[in-house]
Amino acid sequence: MCGIAGYISKKKETSIETLLEPILHRGPDSFGVYHSGDYHAGMNRLKINDLHSGDQPLYNEDKSIVLFYNGEIYNYKKLKNDLIKLGHTFKTNSDGEVICYLYELHGERVFELLDGMFAIALWDDKKKILLLARDIPGEKPLYYSELSKNEIVFASEIKSLQKFRSLDLNLNNQAIWDFPTFLWIPEPDTIFKNINAVKPGNYICVSENGISYNKYKNQFYSKEISLDPVELIQETRRVVEEAVKSRLLSDVPVGSFLSGGLDSSIISSIASKEIENLSTFTIGFEDLSDPYHGSSDESAEAQLLANKLGTNHHLIKVGANEFRDSLMDFCKYGDQPFSVSSGLGILSVAKAAKEHGIKVLLSGDGADECFGGYSWYNYLQNENKLIEKYDNNISFQNFGIPVKDRIELINSYSPKKKAWAWHYYASELEKSNLFSKDLMLDSNSSLRWFKNPHKRELWAPLDYISQDRAFYFPNEMLKKVDRMTMAHSIEGRAPFASPSVLAFSEKLGINSMINEGQLKWILRQAFSDILPKHVINRPKHGFNVPIDHWLKSEWKDLFHHTFSEESKLFKMNYITKDSMKYATNMLNNKLRLNGHTIFSMIMLNMWLENFYYGN
Repeated sequence: MCGIAGYISKKKETSIETLLEPILHRGPDSFGVYHSGDYHAGMNRLKINDLHSGDQPLYNEDKSIVLFYNGEIYNYKKLKNDLIKLGHTFKTNSDGEVICYLYELHGERVFELLDGMFAIALWDDKKKILLLARDIPGEKPLYYSELSKNEIVFASEIKSLQKFRSLDLNLNNQAIWDFPTFLWIPEPDTIFKNINAVKPGNYICVSENGISYNKYKNQFYSKEISLDPVELIQETRRVVEEAVKSRLLSDVPVGSFLSGGLDSSIISSIASKEIENLSTFTIGFEDLSDPYHGSSDESAEAQLLANKLGTNHHLIKVGANEFRDSLMDFCKYGDQPFSVSSGLGILSVAKAAKEHGIKVLLSGDGADECFGGYSWYNYLQNENKLIEKYDNNISFQNFGIPVKDRIELINSYSPKKKAWAWHYYASELEKSNLFSKDLMLDSNSSLRWFKNPHKRELWAPLDYISQDRAFYFPNEMLKKVDRMTMAHSIEGRAPFASPSVLAFSEKLGINSMINEGQLKWILRQAFSDILPKHVINRPKHGFNVPIDHWLKSEWKDLFHHTFSEESKLFKMNYITKDSMKYATNMLNNKLRLNGHTIFSMIMLNMWLENFYYGN
C-alpha cells in the first residue's frame, strides 16, 4: 500500500519529492524514487506485507522492468509459485514483485491475472513504455494529465498533481454542476478540466508513439452458474468466503467495520474465525431519526454480534460537534469536492483503528450492489417509457409523498431520469436555482451519466442494478472507503469488491437477489447458519448521518456562510444572492430531504476556500 506519483516530461521543473509530499498519509513508513531519462517516479509506502524487504521500486531480474504500485495482490502466492517453477528468482516477499515477471511473460495482459486492488505504474526501460493501470472495481485511485502527445503526469491523488508547476488547473464547471446531484464528481471527470481518473479495469500506455487507452477483462469468474437454488446458495457462500479470506493477507493487525447489519456481519463473522481476537469497530451517536432513513444509531446491534463472535469490540461515540470538528479533514482527504456524509463515520473509525494499532480495516461495502440490497430495488418494474409522462422532480427522497404515489411517479420517468430518482440528490431544476445562470448555461444535464451497461434502450430491473455496480459503487462507496481510511494511514479493503464476486453477481437473476420482497435473498440464505436470525432478517439500514437536522441546528452557521456574499462560491460567481433564499426553502421543505444537496454546496465551498490552488 502506498501513494505513487510520477511523470514523463522533458521539463524537469517539479521534483518527485514535491509531488509525493501531499500524499504522505498514504504511505508514511518508507520512501522510494526512480529516474530514467524523461521518466521520474516515486512512492510513499504504508507497510502491510513484507515489512522488511518490500520497499519500492520493485524490479525484474535485470532491472529493466520497474514497478511502483499502490494496493495488494491477493493471489500473489499462486502466481509466485508458478513463476518460480519457470525459473524466476525473487528478491523480496512483496506481493507486488510478481507483476514485474508477469509483464515479461504476458505483456499488457498482465493486469487480467491480478486479483486485487491496485494502481500501477510499470516502466519498461528497454522499450521506454509506461503502463498506468487501475484495478477492476476501482478501489485504488489513479489520476493523470496529458502534457503532450507522449508526456504525462500521474499520481494517486489530485492534490499531488496540483503541485506540478506547468499543469493547467482551470476548474471544470461541468463537474461542479454535476456534484450536487451525486455528492461526488463522476469519473473519469475531476474538478479540473485537464485532470482525469484512470477508469476502473483500464490501463494507459505511454510511449514515443503517443498515449493509448485500453480496457482489460475480468476473468475471475467465467463459468456458468447453477440454476438449482441449493447449488447456487452454496456457490454464493463459497465465492464470498473465498473473497473475504483472501483479503486477510497481512503482516500487520487487521480489523473490521461492524454495524450489526448483514454485510459487515458476514465479513466480521468470516474474519473472526481466521483471526484470533479480531478487532471490530462501530459508530455510536445521538439516536436521532428521520422519516426516510429511520434511526441513526446501530451500536446496540453491533455490540450483540460482537459478543457472539468474541471480537475485541470498540464503540466510537460521536455527535454533531465531533463530526463538525472533522469536517476540514473530511474535505482535505476527499481530495476534490466530496460530500457523502457517511464518510465522516469511516474517518472516525479509521482514526480509532490507528490509535488501537490496526493498519487494515475490512468493509462490507458492495454487498448491496452485488446482491440486490437497496430498498428501491423492490420497486423496479419491467415497463419503461423513453419519455416521462410528467415533467417533475419527484424522487425517492420525497418522503412527504406516500410511497405508492412516489413509486407511480418515478416509474413514469424515462430510464435515465428514473435511475437518478431512485437514490441521487439535486435535480436539474434545483441546481438551476442554486447555481448562477452562467454555470447553468455552460453545463449539460447530469442525466447524461446514466448509461445502460447492457446497451438496451429500454431498461430491465437488472440494468439498474448493474448500473449501480458500474457507477455508484466505485464513485461513492469505494472512493469513500479509500479516502477516509487512508486519511489515517489505514488500508481499507472491501471483499465484496473482489473481481470474482463482481463477475459472479453479474450472472445472478433478479429472483435470486430479490425473493418475495426480501432483498439480498441469496446472500441471506448463504450465511443463515452462521448469523443470528435478527441479523439475517434485518431490513437494509445504511450508516445514516442526520444531516438535515444538524444543518438546521448545530451546523446552521456553515449553511449561512456558504450562501452568503462572503463565500468563495459567491465571489467566483458560482451562486447569486437569490441562492440563499432558494436553499433555505429547500432545507425547510417538509416533503423532501434536501440536507445532502445543501451539504454538497457547503463542502464545495469549503474545498474552494481551503484546498484549491489553481489558476
